[in-house]
Amino acid sequence: MKRLALLVLVLVTLTGCAAIPTNTQPRPIGPKDSKSTNTVKAPEPRRDLDPITLVRDFIDATSNPDSGYAAARAYLTPQAGEKWNTKNPYIIETSYSTVPPAQAPQDKTATVLLQGKAVGRLGNDNAFVPELGDVRLPIKLEKNAENQWRISEAPPGVYLPMNVFNNNYRRVTLYFYNPEFTVLVPDPRYVVVPPATSIPSRVTELLIKGPGDTVRDTLVSALSTDTDVFSETKEADDGALEVNLTKVGKDLTPEKRKQIVAQVVKSFSGVTTSRVRVLVDGQQILPDQRDYRPSDVSATAGEALLALNANLQGMLVVDGSIRSLSDGNPIKGPAGSGAYGAVSAAQSLDGSRLAVVSRSNGRMRLRVGELEQDLSEVDIPATTLSRPTWLLSSGPKEPGTEVWTAVDGTSVARVTRSDNGSWTAKGVNITDISPLGPISELRLSRDGARAALVIGGKLYVASVVRNNQDVALRTPRPVQPSALASGVQSVDWLSQDVLVVSSSLPSLPVTKVYADGSRLDRYSQSNLTVPVTSVAAAPARQVQVIDPTGLWSASDITDVWKSSSIRVSSGALVFYPG
Repeated sequence: MKRLALLVLVLVTLTGCAAIPTNTQPRPIGPKDSKSTNTVKAPEPRRDLDPITLVRDFIDATSNPDSGYAAARAYLTPQAGEKWNTKNPYIIETSYSTVPPAQAPQDKTATVLLQGKAVGRLGNDNAFVPELGDVRLPIKLEKNAENQWRISEAPPGVYLPMNVFNNNYRRVTLYFYNPEFTVLVPDPRYVVVPPATSIPSRVTELLIKGPGDTVRDTLVSALSTDTDVFSETKEADDGALEVNLTKVGKDLTPEKRKQIVAQVVKSFSGVTTSRVRVLVDGQQILPDQRDYRPSDVSATAGEALLALNANLQGMLVVDGSIRSLSDGNPIKGPAGSGAYGAVSAAQSLDGSRLAVVSRSNGRMRLRVGELEQDLSEVDIPATTLSRPTWLLSSGPKEPGTEVWTAVDGTSVARVTRSDNGSWTAKGVNITDISPLGPISELRLSRDGARAALVIGGKLYVASVVRNNQDVALRTPRPVQPSALASGVQSVDWLSQDVLVVSSSLPSLPVTKVYADGSRLDRYSQSNLTVPVTSVAAAPARQVQVIDPTGLWSASDITDVWKSSSIRVSSGALVFYPG
């Protein structure tokens, strides 16, 4: 496929930090792969291997899932091969160990102990699932009729060292719609790399299956549940990538066809740089255009809803006053004058509204309203309120109508605007969250599908599930718990599925982490002093942080942090719209 350009995986491995590639998946997917059997003849292991070497070669062989992991099964006895469960691979740290058996030279059986640290696993939906803990697996071996060691009792699953996993799997990002069909939301999965020519077909199969397990109740697909592949997804003679579907749904309106095109094209934007041709039963899905690039579907993908106005430079909370991040001067109105004694604040995505948490007589109050005007006080009795966070609006340049905050660390309120202009607090179901501990930080992703939470200094990401007027935070997942531990201070969304985290850890003052927990990148430590108590991030914006010495900014993880001329005091906070 000369014109099909696949993204190259870039890995950054941190000492003590687990990093999964930005490109990956557990098991073969697609019509050809589904026909895999264990009957394919794999090369026999090297002769006269000792138990330790045979086990390590077996672990390496699990990198190839073809034909039901035939290459790895060659290291097993026939009976063990029949029992071996290969459904969901586990990822362990690269530096695993194999403890040798204590045996006499004439022994016909042996046990090798596989030891390591678990990083995560791949779920039934081919998504990364963080899963930490110690791995201690006894692997039993016996000699066969040819006096060669074979594994008689395999581990209960496929265990891949991270370096093996990184070399053989890649991350792909599928896209599905929010329930209102106003914006596409990323849903990362992992696909087997070899052969690279089959990756497009695997992506199509995953896309047809719909949203992943953690967002199944959060996102929807423009494709019907009956959708199937009409033919293999591959490059056409003219270089376009053809995605040929069937049974996509009855009575397709032009709008629904556009939504299907946008969902497909965005899902392949990280897989190919070629034009994407969406076909239904061999015919182009829309009569007025044959091939598409991501820029052609930006409107249907809702990208304008997520884009920040270039004029919105961000804000600061300093000494109870809301100030502009561009020059440090107070904004107009009572919030800027310090009349509210602001502790934290948030600006709506369109920039027209402001939510402010203020302190009064030892209690916290939330005020919401139009920027630079008097803000209405919302009836939320609280000792503590987390800094507010706005939900995306219903259309480009539409004012935000919903803002969230954690109340006393034990509940979450979403404050909505009624038609008469009043703001009313409603509860969010956090049954899945409450057992984890008190919430100190809550940030909605700018597409509204996920929430990042700091709970007891640990970082979690949960899915936002809406059922008419009932709203819940579901399926919280820890994000890089072994690296970030309990040191998280602040968090913000750099993009729809990437977070920037500040902490009290000297080795990781600021980090960039994937929302599924699969990867962590360290920003430069230069000039920063822990704890870094506030962070602001947004697409195409510099990351802004506040530490005990002042306000700092950086554009990339390799940048040296630059000091701002704006002076900030202890307890100051920096934020972008959202």
